[in-house]
Amino acid sequence: MSQQSLIDAAKAPVIAFGEKNWNAVIASVVPGVLYDELATHQKTRGVDQLVTCWKSWGAAFPDSKATFQIPFASGNTVVLELTWRGTHRGPLETPGGRLPATGKSIEVPACLIVEIEDGKAKSMRHYFDMATLLHQLGLAKAA
Repeated sequence: MSQQSLIDAAKAPVIAFGEKNWNAVIASVVPGVLYDELATHQKTRGVDQLVTCWKSWGAAFPDSKATFQIPFASGNTVVLELTWRGTHRGPLETPGGRLPATGKSIEVPACLIVEIEDGKAKSMRHYFDMATLLHQLGLAKAA
């Protein structure tokens, strides 16, 4: 695959999430996809667990979308620097419990490392600052 094809394959599930198009998410990942969300310590294996996790985020931030910065591809791995933006309109499930909607907006920088296999995401490691997200929602003090 060309570097641009790898980058497009890495972006595909993120774009599908932004559209809340769960069929497109499923089509853009391998059936046994691994997803590691480091900020929440949540790890999923398989497309069903991934979609369940992402639907939870989609319910909390129904208008959430990512804006991509400069991507980097090497071998079968793509690094996506991105910024998540959205409005907290539904309950947010966290390791510490459910947080009710605040109506506040977020703008959270993130990094997603995606391994590609046969043109689809095989694994995704998602790094973002949960403290920043909670601060923007008014649920935590700034450090």
